[in-house]
Amino acid sequence: MKIRLVLSTTALLLGLSAAQSYAQVAYGTTLGDDKYQPSVGQSGKDVIWVPTNDAVADAMLKAANVGPNDLVFDLGAGDGKIAIAAAKNYGARSVGIEYNKDMAALATRNAERAGVSDKVKIIHGDIFVEDFSKATVLTMYLLPDLNLKLRPTILKMTPGTRVATNSFNMGDWEPDQVIGTGYAQGYFWVVPGNAAGKWTIKGINGGQSDVLELTQQYQKVGGTLTIKGKSQPILGGKLTGNRLKFSFVDEGGQSRHFDVELKGNTMQGNVLEMSPLYEVSGTRS
Repeated sequence: MKIRLVLSTTALLLGLSAAQSYAQVAYGTTLGDDKYQPSVGQSGKDVIWVPTNDAVADAMLKAANVGPNDLVFDLGAGDGKIAIAAAKNYGARSVGIEYNKDMAALATRNAERAGVSDKVKIIHGDIFVEDFSKATVLTMYLLPDLNLKLRPTILKMTPGTRVATNSFNMGDWEPDQVIGTGYAQGYFWVVPGNAAGKWTIKGINGGQSDVLELTQQYQKVGGTLTIKGKSQPILGGKLTGNRLKFSFVDEGGQSRHFDVELKGNTMQGNVLEMSPLYEVSGTRS
Protein backbone atom coordinates (compact mmCIF):
# COMPACT_ATOMS: atom_id res chain seq x y z
CA MET A 1 0.00 0.00 0.00
CA LYS A 2 2.82 2.40 0.86
CA ILE A 3 4.50 1.70 -2.48
CA ARG A 4 1.24 2.30 -4.35
CA LEU A 5 0.65 5.51 -2.42
CA VAL A 6 4.13 6.81 -3.24
CA LEU A 7 3.64 5.99 -6.90
CA SER A 8 0.21 7.65 -6.90
CA THR A 9 1.58 10.75 -5.21
CA THR A 10 4.47 10.94 -7.68
CA ALA A 11 2.10 10.65 -10.60
CA LEU A 12 -0.11 13.33 -9.13
CA LEU A 13 2.84 15.66 -8.79
CA LEU A 14 3.88 15.09 -12.39
CA GLY A 15 0.38 15.16 -13.80
CA LEU A 16 -0.97 18.10 -11.84
CA SER A 17 1.94 20.50 -11.79
CA ALA A 18 0.37 22.21 -14.76
CA ALA A 19 -2.60 23.02 -12.57
CA GLN A 20 -0.74 26.10 -11.38
CA SER A 21 -2.04 27.68 -14.56
CA TYR A 22 -5.43 27.92 -12.82
CA ALA A 23 -4.34 30.92 -10.80
CA GLN A 24 -2.55 32.45 -13.76
CA VAL A 25 -5.81 32.43 -15.68
CA ALA A 26 -8.04 33.38 -12.77
CA TYR A 27 -5.92 35.86 -10.86
CA GLY A 28 -3.14 37.18 -13.06
CA THR A 29 0.32 36.19 -14.18
CA THR A 30 1.61 34.44 -11.05
CA LEU A 31 0.22 31.95 -8.57
CA GLY A 32 1.17 34.04 -5.55
CA ASP A 33 2.27 37.64 -5.08
CA ASP A 34 5.15 39.47 -3.47
CA LYS A 35 4.17 38.16 -0.04
CA TYR A 36 4.06 34.43 -0.71
CA GLN A 37 4.46 32.04 -3.60
CA PRO A 38 3.80 28.34 -2.95
CA SER A 39 5.33 25.52 -4.97
CA VAL A 40 3.84 22.21 -6.04
CA GLY A 41 4.91 19.43 -3.67
CA GLN A 42 5.76 21.66 -0.72
CA SER A 43 5.34 20.02 2.68
CA GLY A 44 2.41 20.79 4.94
CA LYS A 45 1.22 19.59 8.34
CA ASP A 46 -0.18 16.27 7.11
CA VAL A 47 0.09 16.44 3.32
CA ILE A 48 2.08 17.91 0.49
CA TRP A 49 0.43 20.61 -1.57
CA VAL A 50 -0.73 19.69 -5.07
CA PRO A 51 -3.33 21.95 -6.72
CA THR A 52 -6.61 20.30 -7.54
CA ASN A 53 -7.04 19.62 -11.25
CA ASP A 54 -9.52 22.16 -12.66
CA ALA A 55 -11.72 19.52 -14.30
CA VAL A 56 -11.84 17.42 -11.12
CA ALA A 57 -12.68 20.47 -8.99
CA ASP A 58 -15.59 21.31 -11.28
CA ALA A 59 -16.73 17.67 -11.41
CA MET A 60 -16.68 17.45 -7.61
CA LEU A 61 -18.88 20.53 -7.27
CA LYS A 62 -21.23 19.31 -10.01
CA ALA A 63 -21.54 15.87 -8.41
CA ALA A 64 -22.49 17.58 -5.15
CA ASN A 65 -25.07 19.66 -7.03
CA VAL A 66 -23.74 22.83 -5.39
CA GLY A 67 -26.03 25.85 -5.58
CA PRO A 68 -26.74 29.26 -4.05
CA ASN A 69 -28.35 27.76 -0.96
CA ASP A 70 -25.28 25.72 -0.03
CA LEU A 71 -22.54 26.28 2.51
CA VAL A 72 -19.43 24.55 1.19
CA PHE A 73 -16.51 23.72 3.48
CA ASP A 74 -13.22 22.81 1.79
CA LEU A 75 -10.84 20.98 4.14
CA GLY A 76 -7.22 21.75 3.35
CA ALA A 77 -8.17 24.70 1.19
CA GLY A 78 -4.71 25.45 -0.20
CA ASP A 79 -4.83 28.44 -2.53
CA GLY A 80 -8.63 28.53 -2.25
CA LYS A 81 -9.43 27.04 -5.64
CA ILE A 82 -12.47 24.95 -4.67
CA ALA A 83 -13.90 27.45 -2.19
CA ILE A 84 -13.60 30.20 -4.80
CA ALA A 85 -15.05 28.05 -7.60
CA ALA A 86 -18.04 27.11 -5.41
CA ALA A 87 -18.81 30.79 -4.90
CA LYS A 88 -17.92 32.16 -8.32
CA ASN A 89 -19.34 29.40 -10.52
CA TYR A 90 -22.18 28.06 -8.38
CA GLY A 91 -23.22 30.98 -6.20
CA ALA A 92 -22.60 29.15 -2.91
CA ARG A 93 -21.17 30.51 0.31
CA SER A 94 -17.94 28.74 1.12
CA VAL A 95 -15.38 28.35 3.86
CA GLY A 96 -11.88 27.02 3.37
CA ILE A 97 -9.85 25.66 6.27
CA GLU A 98 -6.07 25.83 5.73
CA TYR A 99 -3.34 25.05 8.27
CA ASN A 100 -0.54 26.99 6.54
CA LYS A 101 -1.07 30.64 7.51
CA ASP A 102 0.73 31.97 4.42
CA MET A 103 -1.35 29.75 2.14
CA ALA A 104 -4.53 30.80 3.97
CA ALA A 105 -3.59 34.45 3.45
CA LEU A 106 -2.95 33.74 -0.25
CA ALA A 107 -6.35 32.05 -0.57
CA THR A 108 -7.99 35.10 0.99
CA ARG A 109 -6.25 37.39 -1.49
CA ASN A 110 -7.24 35.06 -4.34
CA ALA A 111 -10.88 35.30 -3.25
CA GLU A 112 -10.59 39.08 -3.31
CA ARG A 113 -9.03 39.03 -6.77
CA ALA A 114 -11.81 36.72 -7.98
CA GLY A 115 -14.43 39.15 -6.68
CA VAL A 116 -16.02 36.70 -4.25
CA SER A 117 -14.64 37.85 -0.91
CA ASP A 118 -18.22 38.48 0.21
CA LYS A 119 -19.01 34.77 -0.26
CA VAL A 120 -15.71 33.12 0.66
CA LYS A 121 -14.11 32.92 4.08
CA ILE A 122 -10.70 31.34 4.58
CA ILE A 123 -9.87 30.12 8.08
CA HIS A 124 -6.29 29.62 9.22
CA GLY A 125 -6.86 26.51 11.30
CA ASP A 126 -6.65 22.76 11.78
CA ILE A 127 -9.27 20.60 10.07
CA PHE A 128 -9.32 18.34 13.13
CA VAL A 129 -10.10 21.28 15.42
CA GLU A 130 -12.32 23.64 13.43
CA ASP A 131 -16.08 23.07 13.37
CA PHE A 132 -17.46 22.29 9.90
CA SER A 133 -20.67 20.65 11.10
CA LYS A 134 -22.89 23.29 9.44
CA ALA A 135 -21.65 22.41 5.95
CA THR A 136 -24.19 21.25 3.41
CA VAL A 137 -21.30 20.25 1.12
CA LEU A 138 -17.85 19.07 2.21
CA THR A 139 -14.88 18.87 -0.17
CA MET A 140 -11.41 17.47 0.49
CA TYR A 141 -8.10 16.67 -1.21
CA LEU A 142 -6.40 14.69 1.53
CA LEU A 143 -4.49 11.42 1.81
CA PRO A 144 -6.34 8.18 2.66
CA ASP A 145 -5.30 8.05 6.32
CA LEU A 146 -6.67 11.56 6.87
CA ASN A 147 -9.92 10.70 5.11
CA LEU A 148 -10.31 7.70 7.43
CA LYS A 149 -9.50 9.81 10.47
CA LEU A 150 -12.21 12.29 9.46
CA ARG A 151 -14.76 9.63 8.52
CA PRO A 152 -16.36 9.20 11.99
CA THR A 153 -16.89 12.96 12.22
CA ILE A 154 -18.34 13.11 8.72
CA LEU A 155 -20.76 10.27 9.43
CA LYS A 156 -22.12 12.25 12.39
CA MET A 157 -22.95 15.22 10.18
CA THR A 158 -26.52 16.03 9.18
CA PRO A 159 -27.93 13.26 6.95
CA GLY A 160 -27.97 14.48 3.38
CA THR A 161 -24.67 16.37 3.67
CA ARG A 162 -22.82 15.87 0.38
CA VAL A 163 -19.15 14.91 0.43
CA ALA A 164 -16.71 15.00 -2.48
CA THR A 165 -13.04 14.01 -2.35
CA ASN A 166 -10.24 14.29 -4.85
CA SER A 167 -8.21 11.14 -5.67
CA PHE A 168 -8.70 9.18 -2.44
CA ASN A 169 -11.71 7.34 -1.01
CA MET A 170 -12.97 6.52 2.51
CA GLY A 171 -11.95 2.88 2.91
CA ASP A 172 -14.89 0.49 3.17
CA TRP A 173 -17.44 3.31 2.98
CA GLU A 174 -18.14 2.86 -0.71
CA PRO A 175 -18.85 6.02 -2.69
CA ASP A 176 -22.26 6.74 -4.16
CA GLN A 177 -20.49 7.94 -7.29
CA VAL A 178 -16.99 7.79 -8.78
CA ILE A 179 -16.07 11.04 -10.48
CA GLY A 180 -13.80 10.89 -13.53
CA THR A 181 -11.15 8.26 -14.23
CA GLY A 182 -7.48 7.54 -13.59
CA TYR A 183 -5.52 10.23 -11.79
CA ALA A 184 -8.21 12.80 -12.58
CA GLN A 185 -10.63 11.02 -10.29
CA GLY A 186 -12.78 11.85 -7.31
CA TYR A 187 -15.46 10.29 -5.12
CA PHE A 188 -18.88 11.38 -3.93
CA TRP A 189 -21.05 10.38 -0.96
CA VAL A 190 -24.23 11.50 0.73
CA VAL A 191 -24.09 11.19 4.51
CA PRO A 192 -26.69 8.53 5.41
CA GLY A 193 -29.27 8.73 8.16
CA ASN A 194 -29.92 5.98 10.69
CA ALA A 195 -32.41 3.32 9.62
CA ALA A 196 -31.23 0.35 11.70
CA GLY A 197 -33.66 -1.26 14.12
CA LYS A 198 -37.11 -2.77 14.39
CA TRP A 199 -39.94 -0.80 12.80
CA THR A 200 -43.69 -1.23 13.00
CA ILE A 201 -45.14 -0.46 9.57
CA LYS A 202 -48.70 0.49 8.69
CA GLY A 203 -50.19 0.82 5.23
CA ILE A 204 -48.91 -2.27 3.43
CA ASN A 205 -51.49 -4.63 4.88
CA GLY A 206 -54.59 -2.49 5.17
CA GLY A 207 -55.05 -1.35 8.74
CA GLN A 208 -52.83 -4.10 10.15
CA SER A 209 -49.27 -3.64 11.36
CA ASP A 210 -46.27 -5.33 9.75
CA VAL A 211 -42.68 -5.59 10.94
CA LEU A 212 -39.59 -4.23 9.22
CA GLU A 213 -36.24 -5.16 10.75
CA LEU A 214 -33.26 -3.34 9.30
CA THR A 215 -29.50 -3.57 9.49
CA GLN A 216 -27.21 -0.94 8.05
CA GLN A 217 -23.62 -0.46 6.91
CA TYR A 218 -23.15 3.14 5.88
CA GLN A 219 -25.75 3.79 3.13
CA LYS A 220 -26.43 0.11 2.43
CA VAL A 221 -29.47 -1.33 4.17
CA GLY A 222 -30.53 -4.96 4.58
CA GLY A 223 -33.12 -6.78 6.61
CA THR A 224 -36.51 -8.46 6.50
CA LEU A 225 -40.09 -7.36 5.98
CA THR A 226 -42.73 -9.52 7.69
CA ILE A 227 -46.25 -9.27 6.24
CA LYS A 228 -49.02 -11.33 7.83
CA GLY A 229 -46.41 -13.42 9.62
CA LYS A 230 -44.41 -14.24 6.47
CA SER A 231 -40.88 -12.83 6.33
CA GLN A 232 -38.88 -11.98 3.24
CA PRO A 233 -35.58 -10.19 2.65
CA ILE A 234 -35.72 -6.64 1.40
CA LEU A 235 -33.92 -6.02 -1.89
CA GLY A 236 -31.62 -3.17 -2.92
CA GLY A 237 -31.95 -1.25 0.34
CA LYS A 238 -30.21 2.13 0.25
CA LEU A 239 -30.22 5.37 2.19
CA THR A 240 -29.64 8.70 0.51
CA GLY A 241 -29.54 11.05 3.45
CA ASN A 242 -32.78 10.25 5.28
CA ARG A 243 -34.51 8.82 2.23
CA LEU A 244 -34.83 5.03 2.38
CA LYS A 245 -35.62 2.91 -0.64
CA PHE A 246 -35.91 -0.83 -1.11
CA SER A 247 -37.96 -3.39 -3.01
CA PHE A 248 -40.06 -6.32 -1.81
CA VAL A 249 -42.56 -8.81 -3.21
CA ASP A 250 -46.17 -8.41 -2.11
CA GLU A 251 -48.72 -11.15 -1.39
CA GLY A 252 -49.67 -11.34 -5.06
CA GLY A 253 -46.08 -11.93 -6.13
CA GLN A 254 -45.69 -8.41 -7.51
CA SER A 255 -42.52 -6.39 -7.01
CA ARG A 256 -43.15 -3.24 -5.00
CA HIS A 257 -40.90 -0.33 -4.14
CA PHE A 258 -40.75 1.15 -0.65
CA ASP A 259 -39.84 4.86 -0.63
CA VAL A 260 -39.93 6.73 2.69
CA GLU A 261 -38.34 9.65 4.50
CA LEU A 262 -36.92 9.04 7.95
CA LYS A 263 -37.44 11.54 10.74
CA GLY A 264 -35.98 10.36 14.01
CA ASN A 265 -37.88 7.24 15.01
CA THR A 266 -40.62 7.68 12.42
CA MET A 267 -40.87 7.18 8.67
CA GLN A 268 -43.42 8.35 6.14
CA GLY A 269 -43.77 7.70 2.44
CA ASN A 270 -45.22 5.45 -0.21
CA VAL A 271 -45.18 2.01 -1.71
CA LEU A 272 -44.90 2.33 -5.46
CA GLU A 273 -45.15 0.33 -8.64
CA MET A 274 -44.99 2.76 -11.57
CA SER A 275 -46.75 5.35 -9.39
CA PRO A 276 -47.66 5.57 -5.69
CA LEU A 277 -50.01 2.75 -4.70
CA TYR A 278 -50.57 3.57 -1.05
CA GLU A 279 -49.11 5.55 1.81
CA VAL A 280 -47.07 3.88 4.52
CA SER A 281 -45.78 5.01 7.88
CA GLY A 282 -43.61 3.46 10.54
CA THR A 283 -42.30 3.87 14.06
CA ARG A 284 -39.09 2.44 15.51
CA SER A 285 -39.19 0.64 18.84
